[in-house]
Amino acid sequence: MSYQKLLVTGGLGFIGSSYIRLLLTEHEDVSVVNLDLMTYAANPATLKDFETDPRYTFVRGDIADPETVARALDGCDAVVNFAAETHVDRSIQNAKPFVHTNVEGVRVLLEAVRERGVRMVHVSTDEVYGEVMQGLSKEDDAFRPRSPYSASKAGGDLLVQAYGTTYGVDTVITRGSNNYGPYQFPEKAISLFITNALEDKPLPLYGTGKAIRDYIYVLDHARGIHQALLEGKRGEAYNLGGQNQTDGVAIATTILDALGKPHALIQFVRDRPGHDYRYALDISKAQRELGWSPQVTFAEGIAEVVRWYGENRAWWQGSKDEQAAYFRAQYATQGG
Repeated sequence: MSYQKLLVTGGLGFIGSSYIRLLLTEHEDVSVVNLDLMTYAANPATLKDFETDPRYTFVRGDIADPETVARALDGCDAVVNFAAETHVDRSIQNAKPFVHTNVEGVRVLLEAVRERGVRMVHVSTDEVYGEVMQGLSKEDDAFRPRSPYSASKAGGDLLVQAYGTTYGVDTVITRGSNNYGPYQFPEKAISLFITNALEDKPLPLYGTGKAIRDYIYVLDHARGIHQALLEGKRGEAYNLGGQNQTDGVAIATTILDALGKPHALIQFVRDRPGHDYRYALDISKAQRELGWSPQVTFAEGIAEVVRWYGENRAWWQGSKDEQAAYFRAQYATQGG
């Protein structure tokens, strides 16, 4: 089945903007409504090239606001939900915004798609499975979230499943591994390490730096999500991973070597509370049912991303400045 007009929520974020860029460059018959709250991690410059494209409409607003969602969804025949608070460390500091967006926001979206009878793809994370010290996580594995962030995402997933079962809403869930690529806000490991290295700043590694993650190039992930929209079976979930397992030390040294920087920039810091030490996904279901597999190797992707951040300093330096201003304002509002 094809879809002509999509509501993409969180489309100014990293993965959401990559998905919109994919749609508007490779699918001429598709138009997009982008609903985004524009918190600190959103950067309008990411989609600046499409601002005058008649197929692209931007709506600023909160997915937890029913009126805003209803307005944005008008005329759309499917929803792809990227909107989320995503940073584990920030969820440990304050879980409230994570529950607001990742649980209540999902409920509001589900009510809206239930009323209109359209399909919703909910973009989730491998972190709902919790720490996996051996083997690979499969879609029907139990949830064992260990941070407020992953718990809020698990709550959203369960709501999506419940609305499908209880109300017959047409839903599909994707669970991706750690993403990297151009336009990633410089707070996640790879983007932070590259931008810090370019500025000769320390690369902070939790504990021993041996926590293992599976990394997927963002456009590979975006293509998998679109295949889930088009081909995913109603009520099903699909794991989308990069089929590599890499620890923090290996990532940091790879980036430093690519930039000709000394390994002495690596700085080991106190470990994160409740730190999950390994995630790994079984993607065979997505390969079998969606006809999807990742195409970009980790070596190819890292080389491309290092090059991109080196050539686009204005984009990420501006993002860091906006982040600092945002949190200064939040701190002042809270009376700190």
